[in-house]
Parts: sequence; C-alpha cells; structure tokens
Amino acid sequence: MRIGELAKTTGIDAPTIRFYEQSGLLAAPPRTQAGYREYSTAHREVLQFIRHCRSLDLSLPEIRSLLNYREHPNLACDEINQLVASHVDQVRQRIAQLHHLEQQLLLLQERCGEHRQAEHCGILQSLNSGS
Repeated sequence: MRIGELAKTTGIDAPTIRFYEQSGLLAAPPRTQAGYREYSTAHREVLQFIRHCRSLDLSLPEIRSLLNYREHPNLACDEINQLVASHVDQVRQRIAQLHHLEQQLLLLQERCGEHRQAEHCGILQSLNSGS
C-alpha cells in the first residue's frame, strides 16, 4: 500500500509516517520501480503500535525501546516493566504539578469575581505584581 492509504488506515498523517521512518522507528519500505514507497501490513502494525504508545504519552526513545522488545520477543521483560513504572511516576509528578497550577489559577480567579474595567482587574494586578 502507498503512504496515503497507510495514513488513512492508521490515522497517522504522511509527514508523521516519514518522520517515524527518518527516526528509525519504522523500517523504510521498499520502493516500486516508479519510486513510490510500498508499505506492508507489518508497517501498518508497527504504526498502530507506535500510535497506541503515543496515546499513552510515551516518548520516542521509550517507544524505540519497546519496539526493540517487540522485535526480540525472547528478551526478558523486566526493563519493560521498569519503563512503564518510570512513566507512571512521571505522570504522577505531572498530575501533582497540574494540581498545583489549578490551585494557583483558582486563587487568581478569586481576585476578580465581578464585572469591572480591565484597569481594575484583580487578576491583571496580581499578574503584574507577581503575587
């Protein structure tokens, strides 16, 4: 299949597919005599794997590592578990940071609860003063 059809079946646009090829996440497909890339079902399966990994917010290096394990199924999966555990820790840290950000925004929002001109806006005053 050509890149347009692959993009349509995987939901990944053509420039991203080319980026994954250039990054080494996706093997370069053979080309037809006319110079078109000719993708296989194996390419589609790898892209679906990558897409699922990206939906879990895994980084490209993490995906590269997981692809290595996928290609070498006889390897022990201890490192896979460690990779996911590390990612869970990162997600928890991000959640804590977002919760802190939410609290800061709520405090800002409390500074301006009524209709007034921008020059008297408590939010703008707080942002200007850095408090």
